[in-house]
Amino acid sequence: MVTLAAIDGGTYFHHHSLYEVPFGQYFDDRIYVRDVGATDLSVCKALLLPCRLNAELIAGFKDQLVDYMRGGGTLIAMGETFPDRWLPDVEFTSCETNFWWWVEGLPGPDISIVDVDHPLMTGMIADRAIWHLHGYFRTNSLQKRLIDEAGGTLLFEDTTTYAPGRLIATSLDPMYHHGSHFMPATTRFLEVFLPALRDYVSKN
Repeated sequence: MVTLAAIDGGTYFHHHSLYEVPFGQYFDDRIYVRDVGATDLSVCKALLLPCRLNAELIAGFKDQLVDYMRGGGTLIAMGETFPDRWLPDVEFTSCETNFWWWVEGLPGPDISIVDVDHPLMTGMIADRAIWHLHGYFRTNSLQKRLIDEAGGTLLFEDTTTYAPGRLIATSLDPMYHHGSHFMPATTRFLEVFLPALRDYVSKN
C-alpha cells in the first residue's frame, strides 16, 4: 500500500515540490496526470492534487476520484485546483488577490488556525499560512474548518460526504510558490503541513 501519492501535472513547480529536496521524501509515488485514468488509485492511502493542477484535466477523471474516496481513500486538493468545479459539495468564492500587500504597507490576511488540536495542524501557526489569498470556501456542516481567514475558510476536512474516505481541500497554493522560488512563507507552510499530512494519513 502506498501511503501518500501525488498527481504530477508536468510543470516545473510540480517537479520541484514533488521530486526534489526537501519535500520529495514525503511522496511514495507520483502519477502523471494523463495516466490517472489507467491507474488503480485504490493502492494509495492518500492522493494529493498539487497546486494549480489543471482543473479541466481533473474534471475528466472526477468520477474516479469520487470512487477512490468512497473506497476509503483520502484526497487532498491543494490551492487553485478548483474542487468546486468537479465536486458538487464544494462552494468556493474567488477574491481579488493582492500579491504585494507587505510592500505597500497594507495589513496582510487575517489568518486563524481554527482547530489547533487537529493532527493536520500539528506545529502549524498562522504566520506559516500568510502570503496572499485567491478565495474562500463556504463550508457546510459536514466540512470541518481547520484554517480560516476573515472572509471564509482556507482549509477544511470532510470525513462524511465520501465516507469511509475523506476530502481535504485548501485554497492556499504553497507548492506553486515554493516550486517557483517565490514567497518563503509557502516553504515554511509545507515544512509543517507535509509531515503532518503524511503522519495523519498513515494512521487513518
